[in-house]
Amino acid sequence: QVHFVESGGRLVQAGDSLTLFCTASGRDVNTYTIGWFRQSPGNEREFLGCILWGGRRALYSDSVKDRFTVSRDDGRDTAYLQMNRLTPDDTATYYCAATKSTSRLKVSDYDYWGQGTQVTVSS
Repeated sequence: QVHFVESGGRLVQAGDSLTLFCTASGRDVNTYTIGWFRQSPGNEREFLGCILWGGRRALYSDSVKDRFTVSRDDGRDTAYLQMNRLTPDDTATYYCAATKSTSRLKVSDYDYWGQGTQVTVSS
């Protein structure tokens, strides 16, 4: 069992940068791939990026790969989503999640989820 708490979401202006935090607990939490997703009302939950255990490799959705960076600090049991050049289209609830699957790019690949943190980008 893995438990996540996301934090860092807030109201920002277009063009701003923002870092989201995902604090984790659970046995062997650092052996999981950590993914970041977002969801806005009326839309499906969207994969953004993920980082493998040990931080050795990161994967990104083409839609955000030029602006978002996923990282992790296993010594702090924390994962991060660094977002740059935000636009109103980035407004959503952002989630972190964990999987041990070798398939890591969709919602159904992940077993454990945080409660989400809201990011609102004003124009």
